Amino acid sequence: MANKIGIFGGTFNPIHLGHLRAAVELREGFGLDAVYLIPSASPPHKGHINLAPAADRMEMVRQSIKGHAGLRASDIELMRSGPSFTIDTVCAFHKHLPEDAWLYLIMGLDAFLEIETWKSYEDLLHLVPVIVINRPDHQGRLQASVNNAVSTLLGQSTLTGYECSLDTPCFTHCEKQPIFTFNVTAMEISSTIIRDLIRQNRSIDFLVPESVRHYIDTKGLYR
Repeated sequence: MANKIGIFGGTFNPIHLGHLRAAVELREGFGLDAVYLIPSASPPHKGHINLAPAADRMEMVRQSIKGHAGLRASDIELMRSGPSFTIDTVCAFHKHLPEDAWLYLIMGLDAFLEIETWKSYEDLLHLVPVIVINRPDHQGRLQASVNNAVSTLLGQSTLTGYECSLDTPCFTHCEKQPIFTFNVTAMEISSTIIRDLIRQNRSIDFLVPESVRHYIDTKGLYR
């Protein structure tokens, strides 16, 4: 396993070019040896309506990253029973990392804004640095400045004690791991929009990798 890695979880229902472009830019921006894309088996904060089987979502991730150095797929959440809690995933990764390894948890701004509802979120923030990225909402609308949004949440929530770094887009804490913010190329693509297009028998070309489009067609997903 690489020594400096990011873990990027989500339903990936389906994975699309916005996810993949973000992963590439994060790898380059933070000098990561690898970014692991981790489909959730049973996401605790999302309903299961229109959720493709976990095995299919895993295979679409695998198909999408073929030939892309530094992007890897992990079935770590599929191998566990019950809800896919991020704290459990981070702990599992830490168990297999060498002592000198660095681990970063990547999440979209929409997820971070709900972090106080996550299982053991205080422990999570002590355990691993977080990278919060901008991303479109379910309607494909771009979110506001990720740095401003994170700053607002830290000033209004129970997540107290963070200070804004003057050198980098980062919030530091005397006890917890830092929270970084990072703007990736804004692509107005969402999995919700893709599923809607499929149900309307419209093309999803150039929204997902061709291998993913072929897999969706072959399996009849999201019809």
